[in-house]
Amino acid sequence: MTWHLLGKISGHIKMKNEINTIGLEVVNLQIKALKKLKNSINQSFEDAVKAIQKCKSKVVVCGVGKSGIIASKISATLSSVGTPSFSVSASDCSHGDLGRITSKDILILISYSGNTFELKNIIKYAKINKILLIGIVSAKDSTLYRSSNIRLLIPEVTESGDGIVPTSSTTAQLALGDALSVALMKRKKFGKLDFKKFHPSGALGNKLKTAKDLMFTKNKIPFVNENELMKKALKILNQKKLGFLVVINNQGLNTGILTDGDLKRLMQRKKKLENLKIKTLMTKNPIVMEENTLATEILSQMNKKKITNMCIFKKGNKRKIIGVLHIHTLINNLK
Repeated sequence: MTWHLLGKISGHIKMKNEINTIGLEVVNLQIKALKKLKNSINQSFEDAVKAIQKCKSKVVVCGVGKSGIIASKISATLSSVGTPSFSVSASDCSHGDLGRITSKDILILISYSGNTFELKNIIKYAKINKILLIGIVSAKDSTLYRSSNIRLLIPEVTESGDGIVPTSSTTAQLALGDALSVALMKRKKFGKLDFKKFHPSGALGNKLKTAKDLMFTKNKIPFVNENELMKKALKILNQKKLGFLVVINNQGLNTGILTDGDLKRLMQRKKKLENLKIKTLMTKNPIVMEENTLATEILSQMNKKKITNMCIFKKGNKRKIIGVLHIHTLINNLK
């Protein structure tokens, strides 16, 4: 009984080790492919980025089979970082979808062999209509390589699964597409606020929310003039229920803040505050942040400075407060 059990355990361990070994082989082959891909970041890569940046229309990405799936992903990434793009099916192009591609577009064709039959009609169409063709291909003696205006060479790689499953090659294609997308993003100075416009929802949308998206504005801001007496300030503090006051001068510019924590400390030292002017008790030069600052950055600053409220100013004028944020608002919206 004991030997039988030990045999079963031994067999289980052996099977587990074999599975892990296969998994590691696949990953290691893809790492090798990516290391080889470094050589493809060359003058042709630079030419491709510059050509796409100049494009006044769309970037059309196309492939066959697994390369077609990679084409869809590259197209989606390009679009999300400021380069309008769409992907087309190579087989559908021979049945009417060529009409979606115009002479103002740039065409990226992806094929490891470069001789895929379905690409021939697309290449012919690109030549007739003088469409700039960027080929992502491995074989230099292929139709796609010879026909491309700009050639992005994928290194010859070893595929997994007895060398027949497109794995290492598709990883290299995907990485090259990501490199193109991010290079274009940087060239176009496409920043976080631009990215936010295309990603308003989900985890990314939350991460890219700004002060402007979450702040209290207009009559919800607890403004009080610096020359007012504390008895009026206390009323405003109770009405607005944000735990602090934004102190302004006669020109409407910020001169300080007064928090309920400040009041508690002052009341311990002074018995009567009602007839004192706010400007004699407020905290001058409070921390303020610009309206386009990321909410995550503001929350980080509030935690660092151990404060619960933040004044938000209009770009170009630090003393012009246009909104306020409470730490609870940030926490609830950044979950």
